[in-house]
Amino acid sequence: MKAVEISQPGGPEVLVLVDRPKPEPKAGEVLIKVSAAGINRPDVFQRKGNYPPPPGASDLPGLEVVGEIVGGDAAAAGLAVGDKVCALLAGGGYAEYCVAPAGQCLPVPMGLSDVEAAGLPETYYTVWTNVFDRARLSAGESLLVHGGASGIGTTAIQLATALGHKVYATVGSDERARAVEGLGAVLGINYRSQDYVEEVKKATGGKGVDVVLDMVAGEYINRNINCLADDGRIVIIALLGGAKATIDCSQILRRRLTVTGSTLRPRPVAFKAEIARALKQHVWPLLEAGKIRPIVHATFPLEKACDAHAMMDAGEQIGKIILTV
Repeated sequence: MKAVEISQPGGPEVLVLVDRPKPEPKAGEVLIKVSAAGINRPDVFQRKGNYPPPPGASDLPGLEVVGEIVGGDAAAAGLAVGDKVCALLAGGGYAEYCVAPAGQCLPVPMGLSDVEAAGLPETYYTVWTNVFDRARLSAGESLLVHGGASGIGTTAIQLATALGHKVYATVGSDERARAVEGLGAVLGINYRSQDYVEEVKKATGGKGVDVVLDMVAGEYINRNINCLADDGRIVIIALLGGAKATIDCSQILRRRLTVTGSTLRPRPVAFKAEIARALKQHVWPLLEAGKIRPIVHATFPLEKACDAHAMMDAGEQIGKIILTV
């Protein structure tokens, strides 16, 4: 098969098209003939040498795909050879074939193209487990999303809005602010020209938000604390602003705040399969009803993965970048 591998740590140019043997599915896994694969920020971290795959995972980048099951243990998750699925992977998606645990496969929602469905697994699994499970966003509560124009951001905005929550989002331009408002955000905040703490406080009448979805960390942590309502929660999913922070613990004590976080890739298959079941029950009906949708910014053929990563590095997209196979 054709696949894209990381020849050495570095920029987009280190992604090269190579010939590889088809992977062999193990017990509980399926072999998927890939038609499209999503690009995510962890792929970039891996390309730079900062995010190695978990033990036993493919060294190829790619954490989400859509395609046809052509072999393996499909019955392990009530699937069959020939089914069209989108799947969450621990690696290996930038290829003509990949393997995935059967429990991490979901049917392609009715009405979605392969390109759209390829942008679902990584973002929807991540948003669901962090915003709704870990941070417990509940009825009547509000959410602040950093990186609102990213794949994660556009997913969190739409999903939380569809489930009845007020959502605020930070982005890097006025154009993007209007774009996220078009997806349902109550307010898009240009962090380059506005103080997001002041804007959130003003928009919430001084109360603050109940949950912050943070992919920045670093010096954002204390500012996020200042955005929170009493009993509020911050959930960290990436460290784009750095791993170190000085935290005002007195606010955590006085206002009963929670700072937490998680990474999805190294979690066990059983954990991810449980998320898949929740998505199928609570989120897939919203997708099939057209109430939410994956936002696809651009597509590139598999052999142009380096160009797709250059676009990701530039950080100008709104939504997902997808490779077609």
